[in-house]
Amino acid sequence: MISIRLATAEDVAFLSTIEEAAGSLFDAIPATAALPLDPKPLASYEEARRHGLLWVAETASGALVGFAQGERLDGALHLEELDVLPEHGRQGVGTRLVLALCAWARDHGIAAVTLSTFRDVPWNAPFYQRLGFRILGEEELTPGLAARVGEEERKGLPRALRVVMRREVAG
Repeated sequence: MISIRLATAEDVAFLSTIEEAAGSLFDAIPATAALPLDPKPLASYEEARRHGLLWVAETASGALVGFAQGERLDGALHLEELDVLPEHGRQGVGTRLVLALCAWARDHGIAAVTLSTFRDVPWNAPFYQRLGFRILGEEELTPGLAARVGEEERKGLPRALRVVMRREVAG
C-alpha cells in the first residue's frame, strides 16, 4: 500500500537518493545515456516543501519510494521533478503522484499543469500523454516555459529530445 502526502522537512534528505536511483534508468537509453542529468540541490526541494508543492509516495512501513515537485509558473503549476525508485516503477506510483499534483492545482484554482520531458523515453512523454497531457507547440509556450526550455538547453539537454506538455485541470 502506497500513500501520497505532502512532504515534511524530514523527508527532504531522502529525495536525492530517489532522484539518483530514478535517473540511473536513463543510462540504458542511448539518446539520454551521456546527457548531464545533474541532481537538484536539497535547497530546491526544501523551498518547494515550504510552499506546499512537494509530495512524497510512502509505503505502509514509512519508506519513501517517490516524489513530485511542483512550482508555480506563468499561472500554471509546473511539474518540476517526478521520480520513483526503479523497484517501485510501473506500479502506479508515478501516476498517483501526478494525479495528486493535478488535484492540488485544481483545488487551488490553477487551470493547468505543465512540464517538460523527454519526447521518446517511454516513461516520459508517452506516460504523460496517457494521463491527459498534450504536447505544446512552440507558439503555445508562455514566457516562463520558453525560459525553462532555454535553461535546460544551456544545461546540455538538447531541445530536439524534449517536449513541453500541458494538462488542463480546472473545471
